[in-house]
Amino acid sequence: MLWVKAFHIIFMVTWLAGLFYLPRLFVYHTLATDNQGIERFKIMERKLYFGIATPGALFTLLLGGWLISFNPAGYLLAPWMHMKLSLVLLLVLYHLYLGKQLFAFKRDQNRHGHVFYRILNEIPVVLLALIVILVVVQPFTAA
Repeated sequence: MLWVKAFHIIFMVTWLAGLFYLPRLFVYHTLATDNQGIERFKIMERKLYFGIATPGALFTLLLGGWLISFNPAGYLLAPWMHMKLSLVLLLVLYHLYLGKQLFAFKRDQNRHGHVFYRILNEIPVVLLALIVILVVVQPFTAA
């Protein structure tokens, strides 16, 4: 179980690194004015999303499910786990939304400015903080 937990954390870090950096690339992409720079950002965004963030997400979710399978009754009855899984669902939706933005940039149809992406960049930070607090502190657990 500890090996599964270790790899779950490793892939979670990989996934979140992608979610932290992709909106930052969108900020720079939005500010780019030359065609060569714009095309370079498209390549970087695609590689980050499909080569790092998406595999990180998939392995995080698979390994998380595997961890739950070790003690489904214990985990699925814990209120903190319900809250954590809800926040993970929000992270998945955020990930998919970034994919939607990626395709808009790919088609040169971005409709947002750099400030939008700077604000969007803060969402995974908040979700990660809440998830870590839930896992470590496990509030609402009977003593």
